[in-house]
Amino acid sequence: MDAFTPPPDSAPRSSLVRGCTACGACCSAPDIHALRKPLGVPCVHLRPDCLCAVYAARPAVCRGYQPDWVCGEVAPLPTLKARVRRFLEIYGLEGEARL
Repeated sequence: MDAFTPPPDSAPRSSLVRGCTACGACCSAPDIHALRKPLGVPCVHLRPDCLCAVYAARPAVCRGYQPDWVCGEVAPLPTLKARVRRFLEIYGLEGEARL
């Protein structure tokens, strides 16, 4: 299955979003144990432009992250907070995050 194909119960997503959009959601929404980053909290290395300040030395979990259909869902939202909220909603984690 193509990682950019949304699940059957989701609305179709843009086929144009097939890579990183530098939206910052993957550096803010999930917990990243290697960085002691809790769920829903932006990584301390996430710059205001939503790029990584330690990109060349980022941990393996960050290096291995691959964009997928969720990126097409969250990237168009206007703020990092809105992108994080939607990311957590998709995975049913909004009640567990420190928003």
